[in-house]
Amino acid sequence: MSVLKDFKDFAMRGNVIDLAVGVIIGGAFGKIIASLVADVIMPPIGLLVGGVNFVDLKWQMKPAMIVDGVKKAAVTLNYGNFIQVTFDFLIVAFCIFLFVKGINSMSKKKEEAPAGPSKEEQLLTEIRDLLKK
Repeated sequence: MSVLKDFKDFAMRGNVIDLAVGVIIGGAFGKIIASLVADVIMPPIGLLVGGVNFVDLKWQMKPAMIVDGVKKAAVTLNYGNFIQVTFDFLIVAFCIFLFVKGINSMSKKKEEAPAGPSKEEQLLTEIRDLLKK
């Protein structure tokens, strides 16, 4: 019973739940960015470099063959898909960077707001002033 209680306590801690929510939202965000890159950003880039669709770029190492009436697929190195995924990663990383930078600047503004001396500091100041007299 102790193991189950410990596991429940672990799973219900705020950090674990926050992490789970972050992973789920991150997965959905990744799909949005992948679509943005594949459907919006890469077609104009492909057009600029001569009408190339990056996903279709590949190097054929061995052509397709028919052996004993069975067609064997060609062996290809799909470097265009790697380029596409690299662009996806860079854009997702840049978006996360901007998001974190925005959150950090908002939190710095909260910290920079002068709150004035605390009651404890005021009391210590009064005691110091009284001792000087």
